[in-house]
Amino acid sequence: MEISEPTKVTVQAVIEAPIEKVWRYWTEPEHITKWNQASEDWHAPRAENDLRVGGTFLTRMEAKDGSMGFDFGGVYDVVKEHEQIGYTIGDGRRVDIAFADQGGTTKVVQTFDAETANPVEMQQAGWQAILNHFKAYTEQN
Repeated sequence: MEISEPTKVTVQAVIEAPIEKVWRYWTEPEHITKWNQASEDWHAPRAENDLRVGGTFLTRMEAKDGSMGFDFGGVYDVVKEHEQIGYTIGDGRRVDIAFADQGGTTKVVQTFDAETANPVEMQQAGWQAILNHFKAYTEQN
């Protein structure tokens, strides 16, 4: 049986904020809980983050009406401050995030291995929506 490589999906945004602020808002639990949702009817009531190679993270994602929820977590493989984060999700998929300082703005490019239960387009839209929430939160606070 041949094992196929996972489909890589990329989302990106340019954040109107300096890289130091973008990095802080991306990695600090008190900020993660403010932006990490794909739609307004979801939220992230809890986040834990041990930002170092071998460290773990966990974000609790829940529908605001309490109808469903799940833990999103994994282990860091790469941590280069203000440059790159790479991690492996609990199900074995990889995620890589690049941060590029553009002199007052910051480009964030996130590439992830798609899962097989949902259409790739749906996954890309969901991850882009989360990144868009991050952009809005970071620029407004």
